[in-house]
Amino acid sequence: MQNRTIAAIATAPGAGGIAVVRLSGPESYAVAARVFRPANPNKRVEDAKGYTALFGKFLEGEDAFDEGVALFFRAPHSYTGEDVVELSCHGGSAVARRLVESCIEAGAAPAAPGEYTRRAFLNGKLSLTQAEAVMDIISADGRQGAALANASLSGALAKKIAAEKEALTALQAHLAAWVDFPEEDVPELDEAHLQTVLGGVKDELDTLIQNYDAGAVLREGVDCAIVGRPNAGKSTLLNLLAGFDRAIVTPVAGTTRDVVEQAVRLGDIRLNLFDTAGLRDTEDLIEAEGIRRSWKKLDEAGLVLAVFDGSAPLTREDFELARKCAGRPAIALINKSDLGKTVQPGELPFMTILPVSIKEGTGLELLPEVLEEMFGGGMPCDGSILTNARQYDACRRAYQAMLES
Repeated sequence: MQNRTIAAIATAPGAGGIAVVRLSGPESYAVAARVFRPANPNKRVEDAKGYTALFGKFLEGEDAFDEGVALFFRAPHSYTGEDVVELSCHGGSAVARRLVESCIEAGAAPAAPGEYTRRAFLNGKLSLTQAEAVMDIISADGRQGAALANASLSGALAKKIAAEKEALTALQAHLAAWVDFPEEDVPELDEAHLQTVLGGVKDELDTLIQNYDAGAVLREGVDCAIVGRPNAGKSTLLNLLAGFDRAIVTPVAGTTRDVVEQAVRLGDIRLNLFDTAGLRDTEDLIEAEGIRRSWKKLDEAGLVLAVFDGSAPLTREDFELARKCAGRPAIALINKSDLGKTVQPGELPFMTILPVSIKEGTGLELLPEVLEEMFGGGMPCDGSILTNARQYDACRRAYQAMLES
């Protein structure tokens, strides 16, 4: 499988200026020569040096169907460590698909999902953590998440782990030599040095584990429940943050009966918003189930946007909501500030309280700054953060082994 030459579209689907079809493997140049004819008749694909480009036509058999550029990379100086040719044709799925089909007819095999990165890993061009960072940087939709993935792609996490591994390996080698070769007069390992090294490794592992959840905020966003009484402005808030009418809004209390989801980005923080049913006493079985789900979503959320009707006195449901938010990341939004203030900020036991008018769209301009302080401040983007469950589990097991040593 590793010896076959593979081909696939390397750019995103859809219309665009160009699309790139990538060949990788020992027959990349031979396949490219069958589907690409240089405009300069004195140039041959087989003779192309690495890091060079040729302009020409793309062929299916002898039929030229497009023109573009071929970029050449000689092994091992390529992404995969193999001979690679990247064929840049005009964008659009029809042309790109035809070019891939031509490559397959010329002897290439279709690439499996992630196969280019897998080959880069197997050929020693990327470490495992770097290979995993490739997908992180592709899927990142925020500046901080992209910076984190890019730092991990550069090998920062791999280097940090390698340094701790080398420290433990040096201890192991010293202990083995001291036990196995007493005649060589190997000095006994100093206990203070042993404890210092083991303690340092344990602290590094602990830091990585502790930062895992915080790093998830940059990668996946924060699950955020919008909770409050009926007609407090929850669905209007969701629509305002989303930029379109995601939830139905009416003057009728109890309009929202199930959880409505929408992802938005405020500054560098992504919020996975969940608009919930209004909190009140009801005999309607369907609405009651929606309210039960509202409390459940509040318990599961990483952030609560508690919306209060600031034009009316606080109710039992408002105080119950405030009690449920105690000791967890939560922001109180005192809505309807344009109608006059009945509720005073001092009546609510929240660390962060924003008087807003969701209908008028005022007061919410401070929300990105508040979110940055809560979830973005102090987060290292040097690649020293675990980025997936595999890394977290390996680090956790290593830390547990350190505690048992």
